[in-house]
Amino acid sequence: MEDLTQTQTNDQEVQPSSGPIENILPTSNEEEIKELMQNLDREQAYREHKCWRQYITVVISVVFVFFQLYATLSGKITAQILRATHLAFVQLLAFLLFPATKKMPKNTLPWYDVLLGLAGTACWMYIVVNFQDLVRRSGNNNVIDIAIAIIGIIILFESCRRIVGLPIMIIAGCFVLYAFCGKMLPGFLHHRGYSLQRVVCHLFYNTEGIMGTPIGACSTFIFLFILFGALLEKTGIGHFFIEVCNSIAGGASGGPAKVAVLSSALLGTVSGSSVSNTVGSGSFTIPMMKKLGYKPEFAGAVEATASTGGQLMPPIMGAAAFLMAESIGVSYVTIVKAAIVPAILYFAGIFITVHLEAKKLGLKGLPREELPKFLPLFLKKGYMILPLFVIVYFLCAGKTAVFAALMGIVSCLVIGVAVSIVDLALGRKPTFGSKDLIDVMSAAARNIISVAIACAMAGIIIGIVTLTGIGLKLGAGLVSLAHGKLLLTLIFTMLASIILGMGAPTTANYLITSTITAGAIITCLYGGADIQPVMMLPAHMFAFYFGIIADVTPPVALAAIAGAAIAKGKPMKTAVNATKLAIGAFIIPYMFVYNPQMLMINATVLSVIFICLTALIGMFGISIALEGYGFRTASIIERLLFATGGFLCVIPETKTDIIGLILMAALIAYQLLRNSIEKKRAAN
Repeated sequence: MEDLTQTQTNDQEVQPSSGPIENILPTSNEEEIKELMQNLDREQAYREHKCWRQYITVVISVVFVFFQLYATLSGKITAQILRATHLAFVQLLAFLLFPATKKMPKNTLPWYDVLLGLAGTACWMYIVVNFQDLVRRSGNNNVIDIAIAIIGIIILFESCRRIVGLPIMIIAGCFVLYAFCGKMLPGFLHHRGYSLQRVVCHLFYNTEGIMGTPIGACSTFIFLFILFGALLEKTGIGHFFIEVCNSIAGGASGGPAKVAVLSSALLGTVSGSSVSNTVGSGSFTIPMMKKLGYKPEFAGAVEATASTGGQLMPPIMGAAAFLMAESIGVSYVTIVKAAIVPAILYFAGIFITVHLEAKKLGLKGLPREELPKFLPLFLKKGYMILPLFVIVYFLCAGKTAVFAALMGIVSCLVIGVAVSIVDLALGRKPTFGSKDLIDVMSAAARNIISVAIACAMAGIIIGIVTLTGIGLKLGAGLVSLAHGKLLLTLIFTMLASIILGMGAPTTANYLITSTITAGAIITCLYGGADIQPVMMLPAHMFAFYFGIIADVTPPVALAAIAGAAIAKGKPMKTAVNATKLAIGAFIIPYMFVYNPQMLMINATVLSVIFICLTALIGMFGISIALEGYGFRTASIIERLLFATGGFLCVIPETKTDIIGLILMAALIAYQLLRNSIEKKRAAN
């Protein structure tokens, strides 16, 4: 999992493809979809062991899960030992499950991968076994300590190459080189340089390095939420969400597209992966959209854009949201509250564009008789969402994220057992059995691997930053490059986040950009003044948003590629359409940086309502400008005026809001009047 869960699909060997977006051909059947998933999502390209090898990985995964639960429930394991043991399990599973390249067969296990897995595990267990001795000789490590650290870091880099990708590996490598070569660099990059012993021991044994805050969050509540997501996914909640959305919006104009938007928003509560979400719900919604009359590229773009927003949708967002809470020093419920309004605006923008496209093309909804009835469906399967309500309740009650996740897991298990008892009483096969529980634990252990490795690599970057002070220097350099202007700083951060996010997991992207650029934004906003942790949220959310939106931004656009493949559309055209649909994601971050009330910071109920209303009206105007259709086909001049009115409403200032609202009202009245005149002429 880059994020909190992955949609599970049928096993299939991967046929890799790389390069520009145009190089990936469309596909449609289930086997090809699975192949596409494995190609686009590194976390899905895992080995499918058979016979005795399968049992080994399953046993390790189950032991891993039980260890994590014991550590959480008992509280007896110290932070460093927990983190080291967590990484030991991760390194072993990484090499047992993921081949060196995508081209390698998935049903074999080379001896060198076993050796690498065991060596990586041994390096981290060295800390567990010798913890007290390492503490005593801290700063005066011996040759064995240094050798173990070097081997452990090299193996970590290799696992990162396999599972997370080259971008964060290259960046982390450059930071490590900087620690050694700083004395040879000019200007603000210059420093005195550090010895091999100082660098590797700082990174490997110190809680400011690999075992720092990111891996600390990963080894506690992120793992629990992954387990919760895997349990929830096993219940079939994704299909239930699609059925519910079909019952609500399937019969409306352009119904299937609206179902795609709503179901992806709901599915985002349990799946934080853009590609997995696209494939999981897109397999149902994209064919329906095409059948109704949407072009393949638009249908694929709708699903890709909505699915990408899954990481933005509370209450369970992408793993980076948990890391944000930990790094800023605020509660996770603060992050959830801050994400509500931007997420609503993001999905509202897509929904409006989909509606306008349907009206422009004259598309109707699906026949009501073919759609499920909401009340019978909810009465029959509504129990599936109870664990989500449990999570939300405990988070709102002020409980920790760990406690909320544990209660969510317990509620999933209770419901699973209860449903299975009812099945047995009615003479049916149990819905949830022991094999399902083992599958869930295996999926959770597998899904944590990429997150943990990304966190560990980010720990290397953070470790070098704390050792050399390069973070402050880069932040100051960025501010200087932008001449101290906030808007330029935001634009530079946006570009950096999108570039880093092309093909890299959001977790890695956020950790890098927040380490380097968030400080620059905070400096521009508040100068050198001391601020409360919550005031850092706009800067961190800004980096978070643009790291996510890279999944639909050409030329890489992994989610758009997946949508295009299912829709049999052109990948680049799908990516362009997805970027248009996601216009809100390019605007909203600027809005909440300039007006933090949108993130519930020092906000009143009335101010939030006003912000939402003006922003929605603004999104409506911008969507009309992009679609060329509102209440009728818009001329070029009308589109320009709608875009102007929309942007004025979006700008968080009262004067611009008033001007924008007046302009929007005049344009809407003009279009409605033209429609009325034409109807009268037609009647005569």
